[in-house]
Amino acid sequence: MDRETVEPQVDRVPGEHAERWVEYHHANAAPSTYVYEFVWDVQEPAIGPFCTDVDGNVLMDFTSHVAAAPLGYNNPLILDRLREFDLVDPLKIAGQDFYVSGGGSPDDSEFPGPTQLMDRLVDLTSHYDMDRVFLSNSGAEAVENAIKICYASGGHRAFTFDGAFHGRTLGALSLNRSKAVHRKGYPEVPGVVSVPFPSTQAEYDQQWCTDGPGGNVVADRLDPDRGVIDPDEVAFLIIEPIQGEGGYRVAHEDFARDLENIRERFDVEIVADEIQSGLGRTGEIWGIDHLELTPDVITSGKGLRVGATISRSDVFPEETGRLSSTWGAGDVVASMQGVLTIDAIREANLLENVRERGRQFRERLETAAAESEALVDVRGRGLMLAVEFDTKARRQDAIAAALQRGLLTLGCGYKTLRLLPPLDVTEREIELGADLLCEAVADAGG
Repeated sequence: MDRETVEPQVDRVPGEHAERWVEYHHANAAPSTYVYEFVWDVQEPAIGPFCTDVDGNVLMDFTSHVAAAPLGYNNPLILDRLREFDLVDPLKIAGQDFYVSGGGSPDDSEFPGPTQLMDRLVDLTSHYDMDRVFLSNSGAEAVENAIKICYASGGHRAFTFDGAFHGRTLGALSLNRSKAVHRKGYPEVPGVVSVPFPSTQAEYDQQWCTDGPGGNVVADRLDPDRGVIDPDEVAFLIIEPIQGEGGYRVAHEDFARDLENIRERFDVEIVADEIQSGLGRTGEIWGIDHLELTPDVITSGKGLRVGATISRSDVFPEETGRLSSTWGAGDVVASMQGVLTIDAIREANLLENVRERGRQFRERLETAAAESEALVDVRGRGLMLAVEFDTKARRQDAIAAALQRGLLTLGCGYKTLRLLPPLDVTEREIELGADLLCEAVADAGG
């Protein structure tokens, strides 16, 4: 498969073999959120955003597995390095009880692992004075551990935002406010208060700002004279710089500045959930880097290949038994992939590519929106982009039409379609993907 010339080629999706695989899979799988009957054939050609399914259809993946595959399929900057190593078994060790080494010195290991990954993450967060990392299996676990270390610092209350999504474990679910089905019937961590997340100027003026003593809905509640919550009881405030499941809504800049004032005035710890927006997806290493807001904790996952809770020494509890996990810091290959992904972003100057290709894609989407009655908004940063439709039905029709043309996309929010091309996507690939999406919108009646 030649990345410079390949284009999607679709006979029928799902095809006969895909349907058989899906039926067999669901004979044992518990109900969950399967979006497509798309079955990737891992033994067939795939490169960049292009992959092959079990029926031989060639598709263009603009989901990057919900940002969990930031460099797409079979990127040589990852794959060629992995081929250099003679992999062993076990490749997962009890990483909180044992250490792993690839030989040589830890500061220049030929076989990078959990130790080197934590070193990279401290470097990537040094502008926030972060110097400690706890590795885990997933983004949800990264959030769970962020919750724990903030509670350990004091307080039993927390602020989250309308539209938020932070994971599926019970503690993370307690912070979710995107869809009722995520939390319905499950017990929750008490003391979590949800407030508006303004993305537009109108939302900032009408939903966030007040004429109360603090000037906004959070500061009003924490006001020492007229508030209803003692600031000393607040353990943390958790925010996605760009809401993911909530509809790819970008935090308003003045809203972020208000949060920084709240952080400084009331000594509230800020947790930045960077599981989808981090590692270069927005054109900066972290989505919060675009804002005038200082995080005390950063959570990472997805594209990092493991979960990571990153903060300062004074935030992490000192007792060694407060945080632990069998596989945390123990997934040897995933940690290596995380290191190689970070190195590839740096070595190939992918942040600049994200900015350039993001501008290119956004311009195409904005032109399409101006010409279509179906598209009501274009938003996002870098290569974390979305188009909002006038109705949910039209959004769903567009996703289905795009699939039949060979383009994989995903929904989010209520009627929004999200786009996550690989960070090294090319100018040709953006044009091709934009053409397919515009054709799909037209097919959907837009």
